[in-house]
Amino acid sequence: MKDLHSLWLVMVMAAVTAAIRFAPFAVFRSADATPRSITRLGSQLPRAVMGMLVVYCLRNTSPAVPPHALPEAAACAVTALLFLWRRNTLLSILAGTVCYMLLIQMVF
Repeated sequence: MKDLHSLWLVMVMAAVTAAIRFAPFAVFRSADATPRSITRLGSQLPRAVMGMLVVYCLRNTSPAVPPHALPEAAACAVTALLFLWRRNTLLSILAGTVCYMLLIQMVF
């Protein structure tokens, strides 16, 4: 019975995933231009998601407790400066993560 239940779960998840992926093609099927609201949402959403990720990552950081948020601040600075310099999101996030992990493991 557990195997059948697991099979149904996988099938439902696959169907929902496929429906979500195919929905935009069904909604915007016509040759008309994409609505401005969708275009604007597409340009603003990445910034909003990155802002939410920064808030989520720093939510438990307390400047009053040692190491006084220094590793987090240094990693954020590395990420921001590297992005401004190279304009490469993946590189800047990877470098900020490596910086944070090195500071946490070796310095603080």
